[in-house]
Amino acid sequence: MYDVVLLTLASERDASGGCGSGGACCGGATGADAAPTSQTDTEQCATDRPRVPVLACADVLTARGARVQMVTARSDAEIDAALAQLDGPARPDGLTWPDSDGKTRLVVATASDAQLRAVLRRLVKRYAPAPSKRPADLRGDRTLPDLPPVAVLPLDPARGGTHRDLAAQLGLPRDPAAVAAAVLDGTPRRLDLLRNDGGSVTLDGALLGAADDAGRPLHWRARVEVDDAILTDGDEPLLACAIGNAGGYASLDDVTLLAAPDPADGQVEVAVAVPVVVRSGLGRKRVRLEVRRARGRAVSVLPREGKVPYLDDGVEGELTRKRSWWIEPGAWAVWVV
Repeated sequence: MYDVVLLTLASERDASGGCGSGGACCGGATGADAAPTSQTDTEQCATDRPRVPVLACADVLTARGARVQMVTARSDAEIDAALAQLDGPARPDGLTWPDSDGKTRLVVATASDAQLRAVLRRLVKRYAPAPSKRPADLRGDRTLPDLPPVAVLPLDPARGGTHRDLAAQLGLPRDPAAVAAAVLDGTPRRLDLLRNDGGSVTLDGALLGAADDAGRPLHWRARVEVDDAILTDGDEPLLACAIGNAGGYASLDDVTLLAAPDPADGQVEVAVAVPVVVRSGLGRKRVRLEVRRARGRAVSVLPREGKVPYLDDGVEGELTRKRSWWIEPGAWAVWVV
């Protein structure tokens, strides 16, 4: 029977809200384009006391014969200690590699997509080899091995409704008993992962741009490239830029930005919304919103002036320099029935 690590992120102190989806800061950088740190990884999470869904899932797993370890992690070091149980045997090249046997399985209890991202970022940090130590058995189109599958236990049932979190988008179970069944009886569904040169990862997507106090989009400028395609050279104003791995940022108000984002097609879909002034037959000016889209393996955004606010997997930040994202096809996986 399986050993199951049931991981919940927690905090040793209270933190202010306002860090994106659900107000959860776990796993998100704060401040101006801040690099991930152990403190911001777990800044606003669940309390130290296990939530009812966590206890219910543990009960079902135990009743099925699994050996369950409930872990509440307050720092990167504590997340890493839990993830170490997924390590495989020692390799001749000295690399830390996930265990292909899969006898130890991971459940992540999430109050937001940002919390799930925090755990995936630590998995990447643990298993991605340095470029100078790239092994011969690593896939040619990847920089890291297949990460261990993750079972997702959503702690907020409401996010399966109007606000669709990643679990809802992927059709993952939300009931603790169904999550336990997926862990013990399911199969891995492999999904693409976006890495970026800021040291983080993206599971769902990112939306760049801002609005004023009345909710009106503000103009900003940036050069946006997808592989060899230039969506904008930075000389024209933008209202938004969407970088989609899944479908969470496919629309802005009533405007469709991303046509068909697919978390398992090996490509990232990118769109920019550009206001274009046109004249009618009577010479009157009006503004039309033009959406330009492209798909590819990598995308870069170079701000032309000031700071560009963004949401990445529900976490707020500000882009002050060039940022590049690239796709890792099938790099992570979720347990599904």
